[in-house]
Amino acid sequence: MTPELLAALEGAKAAKRPVALLTRLTDGAQHLWPDEVVPAPLADAAERALREDAAANVTLEGEAWFVHPHNPPLRIIIIGAVHIAQALVPMAQAAGYAVTVVDPRRAWATAERFPGITLIHEWTDDAVAALAPDSRSAVVTLTHDPKLDDPGLDAALKSDCFYIGALGSRRTHAKRVARLQEMGHSAEAIARIHAPVGLNIEAVTAPEIALSILAEVVATRRGAALARRPALAA
Repeated sequence: MTPELLAALEGAKAAKRPVALLTRLTDGAQHLWPDEVVPAPLADAAERALREDAAANVTLEGEAWFVHPHNPPLRIIIIGAVHIAQALVPMAQAAGYAVTVVDPRRAWATAERFPGITLIHEWTDDAVAALAPDSRSAVVTLTHDPKLDDPGLDAALKSDCFYIGALGSRRTHAKRVARLQEMGHSAEAIARIHAPVGLNIEAVTAPEIALSILAEVVATRRGAALARRPALAA
């Protein structure tokens, strides 16, 4: 690898930008996609490797290539140190997500309730903005308190995160939509929010709701089309 290519790769990692390192096995020639223009079939292979998070050997037009994806880490930013969050954290970690819990209420966001987890006690919009969600990040609001959820959603909607979920009934979400519109967000932007949050598995308990949320996060990331969870009580 040339020093220039290494610097470009490290720069992409620092910027949390997905790139794929393409190595031609016959002579060791290397390219960094999408920074460099490559033939369409090779670009397709690079895009697939990034999407699937899996390296691959491919043969294109008689040439063997090794496609190595370099993705930013998967992250879930949870707003609200509530019981559902306590159940969601270990599930998300097991699925390969780094987890951060945001809640200015220090009595809720404690190391005893969330051992080993990064806790942020700043106000939710400042915290989410500082965390800078990228295309490998999910943001989930669980406090059911507009004073905490809305600022976090405002910051999330301004980011490139691939998933935004919000706890609450359809009636609650309708009021939330009106508030977000007053904050300047378009209907198209607000449609990014999954609300009521979670897939339709008839979840009732906190662990079941957490499971439905993680399932929806994974389904969204993988591009699956699955049923949504029905509204919770307002």
